[in-house]
Amino acid sequence: MTALLATFFLIMILMTLLWLLSLWLKDVSIVDIFWAPGFAIVVWAATLLRASPAGIHAAVLQALVTLWAIRLGAHLLVRWRSHQGEDRRYAAMRRKYGPSWWWWSLFQVFVLQGVLICVISIPLQMTVARGPAPLNPLFYIGIAVAACGLVLEAIADMQLTAFRREAANADKVMDRGIWRWSRHPNYFGDALMWWGFYIIALSASLTLWWTAIGPAIMTFFLLRVSGVTMLEHTIARRRPEYEDYIRRTSVFIPLPPKR
Repeated sequence: MTALLATFFLIMILMTLLWLLSLWLKDVSIVDIFWAPGFAIVVWAATLLRASPAGIHAAVLQALVTLWAIRLGAHLLVRWRSHQGEDRRYAAMRRKYGPSWWWWSLFQVFVLQGVLICVISIPLQMTVARGPAPLNPLFYIGIAVAACGLVLEAIADMQLTAFRREAANADKVMDRGIWRWSRHPNYFGDALMWWGFYIIALSASLTLWWTAIGPAIMTFFLLRVSGVTMLEHTIARRRPEYEDYIRRTSVFIPLPPKR
């Protein structure tokens, strides 16, 4: 519990500094770049707080989370640098709150995401905090699930980036590659990865069953809050052909497209 509080305060300090930077840049979008690296920071901080060496479970989680953080953080950094202006989601919030947005953004964006990082990472932190545990089939299943999710998310992001680079696709709907099978394969990959992390935690000790709160919250946000629901609403308004894409393509889990 002491380690959880320590990582919480660390993330809150970093989020406050990031908020100050956003005021200087007049761009809240930078918080997205920190999202994945924030989890890696939590895991490594929890590891350093251990009094004894961590086991193989912790080492595997460290490696997977760090790989994901570098990949997604770099991807979002490149995307942020290539875009002109603040992300439309935050720009809309800035218009809504007006002159007081500078203050509300601290709580509505930075503190909220900091809390989510700490809560969602509970399976990681609790596994790192435990001592070495014997390996079992569940451990390898968890690695396979997490790795599949990580790779799926990376491939989906690369395909979408390549699609957007073509000027002719400016107003078109991405329905190629993995995107033919799912309207949000990157989000599905992300959710799958987090459930893989949870399985690894469970393989270290069945007493960690309650840490399912982490991937459950992540999946809920990806589906109902800041992910699928929000994008479906905005894309459908901007691109009429998206309605046809909806009719023939699975919303989340990759499935063969309908004829």
